[in-house]
Amino acid sequence: MTEDRHYWQGTWIDDAEADRRLDAIETHVRTALTEKLNPLVVLAACDQLATALTDPGSRQRARLAEELRAGGTPAVEAARTLTDIAEGLGREALERKLTRELGGIDPGRLARFDFRREIFEGWLPVGLLVHVAPGNAPAAGAFSVIEGLLAGNVNAVKTSGSSLFTQAFLAELAALDTTGAIAARTIALAFSSSRTGWLERLLSGADAVAAWGGEEALAGVAALVPPGCRLVDWGPKLSFAYLTEHSWADKAALRGIAEDICRLDQQACSSPQVIYLDTEDHQQVFAFAERFAAVLAEAVADGEPGLPDLLESAEITNTVLVAGLEEHLGLTKVHAAEDGSWHVLADTRSALRASPLFRTVWVKPLPRGEIVEVLRPMRRYLQTVAIGAERADTAALAGAVLTAGALRVTVPGAMLDSYDGEPHDGVYALQRYSRRVDVQLDRRFSQDACLDDLVGSRELPAPAVPVTGKGEFEQLQDDLGRAEVFFRSGGSSGAPKLSAFSWDDYHEHMRSGAEGLLAAGFEPRTDRAMNLFFGGQLYGGFVSFYSVLETLQAVQFPMAAQDDHAAVARSIVAHGVDTLFGMPSYLLRVFQEGAEELRAYRGVRKLFFGGEHFPARQQAWLREEFGVELIRSAAYGSADAGPLGYQCDGSPARVHHLFSGLQTLEILDLEEDRPAPVGQAGRLVFTAHTRRGQRLDRYEIGDLGRWVAGECGCGRRTPRFELLGRFGDIFRAGSYFLNYRRLVAVAEEALEYRGALQVLLDEDGDGAETLTVRLETGAGALPGDEAVRRAFLDEYPDLAAAVELDQLLALRIERVAAAEFAGTAASGKLLAVVDRRARNL
Repeated sequence: MTEDRHYWQGTWIDDAEADRRLDAIETHVRTALTEKLNPLVVLAACDQLATALTDPGSRQRARLAEELRAGGTPAVEAARTLTDIAEGLGREALERKLTRELGGIDPGRLARFDFRREIFEGWLPVGLLVHVAPGNAPAAGAFSVIEGLLAGNVNAVKTSGSSLFTQAFLAELAALDTTGAIAARTIALAFSSSRTGWLERLLSGADAVAAWGGEEALAGVAALVPPGCRLVDWGPKLSFAYLTEHSWADKAALRGIAEDICRLDQQACSSPQVIYLDTEDHQQVFAFAERFAAVLAEAVADGEPGLPDLLESAEITNTVLVAGLEEHLGLTKVHAAEDGSWHVLADTRSALRASPLFRTVWVKPLPRGEIVEVLRPMRRYLQTVAIGAERADTAALAGAVLTAGALRVTVPGAMLDSYDGEPHDGVYALQRYSRRVDVQLDRRFSQDACLDDLVGSRELPAPAVPVTGKGEFEQLQDDLGRAEVFFRSGGSSGAPKLSAFSWDDYHEHMRSGAEGLLAAGFEPRTDRAMNLFFGGQLYGGFVSFYSVLETLQAVQFPMAAQDDHAAVARSIVAHGVDTLFGMPSYLLRVFQEGAEELRAYRGVRKLFFGGEHFPARQQAWLREEFGVELIRSAAYGSADAGPLGYQCDGSPARVHHLFSGLQTLEILDLEEDRPAPVGQAGRLVFTAHTRRGQRLDRYEIGDLGRWVAGECGCGRRTPRFELLGRFGDIFRAGSYFLNYRRLVAVAEEALEYRGALQVLLDEDGDGAETLTVRLETGAGALPGDEAVRRAFLDEYPDLAAAVELDQLLALRIERVAAAEFAGTAASGKLLAVVDRRARNL
């Protein structure tokens, strides 16, 4: 029975089974491509594997280190390779790569690139991406598959028969993905390139092929690539160091180059094969080579040098022998270790020449004025240049080598280093592994920001962690290493706190907010908006909607909430504003104090609100008196959790679609942490899968809601939920649990009241409790206080029981000006319930 050396979509198989499956590879690919791969799944699994690889005692690290050593990688280099892999697999690194190369962490969404046009673009997978991995760089094939997964492809990688590192690596990665999506998109076969029949069958159905190797090997692959298939050629590259006289005696610079030479035994394309000196003097070249030989000898002694095979040894011997013979002509000078572990070959000729590797390096003269002339003929092979020079010279020399054709410039000691999102050989790999597609539609899609929402929801499952309440919010801030932007909650539902975001979080959230506004009926082509949210004191309302409108490229008058409401009304008229953004209580005061101008103007057509409930009576008054046509939630969200939901044309009051690309929503039972039945009220618990500034795992936002069953008339398939108030809306008074929302409903329906309403809770020295319903003067023709009091008692049985039956609560009615209502200091948001009882002070 043959050994199971191949990994095929989650299963280890032998040669015979791999041979059978190759004949049906297209069927396997079609099945896997039927479901989109969410990049967040890949990010999560990679991050878990990165964590495991940083643990010296982990099973994964031990297994992969064993596979590297079995393939001939020295133990020290194997450890360094795994450390480098762990750094590259970290969530932050891969998120930055995705964002830099494909524009975001979910690039496959068919979303608008211009909110003024019904054009949708996205990066989609090519389909089957075959990787012909190099035998001398075991991490290259594994990382290429990671890139292919991030792009959503089905990946088939061919490795040499000498090592199973890539197969083991991908198996460990897939094991960390509970969805099975990574395994379904991963095939890893180990066989020799001489087995051309297998390679031809593997390539026959490929949509793109990524290949490494020398020119002969790449030509062999290219000959097998089917017509129309994209060949991504990671061909042979040559790198070198360039030193001015300033650096010839710089010990740190010389040691850095020596370590670059020793690392991976010069097998990487970015390893230096030549050291160029900014001189024409041949004696300076010979003198430098002698000094550098001593530095290289020290670096080799400190490491664990790999050994070349027979053919590689023959090439080194031949190169050194010829160089030694040319010493008699005064052209060269050879410095070598007695055991042959390193060689420094000084050569007076400037032409770029490849090294036989394994710590063998040329030292050559190249005056800076001749850089382009000498190197440009080799431009197709140039990759990395390490420049050792004074600061004044470095920029000019970098420009010269880039003009000659180099792709990367760095400093000595960092030639094999990289950074997150760095181009590879002058291009972005993820773009080469993807297709940029567009869909051009008509006005039927004027309120759609993403076509994927019309197909289905991509909501991820919630993590298996305990629920965190609002009072425990700080527990989610155990790591603020990526926090860059801080907002303060308004404090309407508890003590004010700071919520942490990265700039990527912020821009991603503003993009979502823009998509939600489009669905709600905002028209960026024609609407003239005035932003009247509160700003300052770390409150995010004004600045967030400023950025949302900027994202929409809409006309905006960033007024912010001002104390002179009449002046704001005059500005609305003067500038032809037809759309307002703000909190209901503030917008109402603008219309009340600027009634004369706004009633005559009748030009405000749309109101988008947030932060407070907008009573139906107040909305009706605005429509009747001022001609407002559309009043809708600008977004459902909070300072701590970000954007959570949005409304559409088909949404009744308080019903929202979930931002399923950002959040997972659970609606849990009021008493226990278990799902509430569909249609029943429960606690809203959110998980933000893309949050970087801080964690937001199973966070109890403080709101009540219920799932809305059935499909929405707008056609979107994202989950819908109805808001039913806040936990703080339910308060205990007179031994009864009472609901602020019920009091608002009585005022609207029984009294036709359209102003603000606030509840005050007090107690005297004997513990007797009083509930005061504070109403706004001038907000409708209300009867006297006793009639109003009677209406609340008649329409709210629990309140009547506490007041009249048990006589545990006194009920008062109070009428004050709008300015006297208590609000939060930062946002000005109306406090629904103000509890002034001794136990709550």
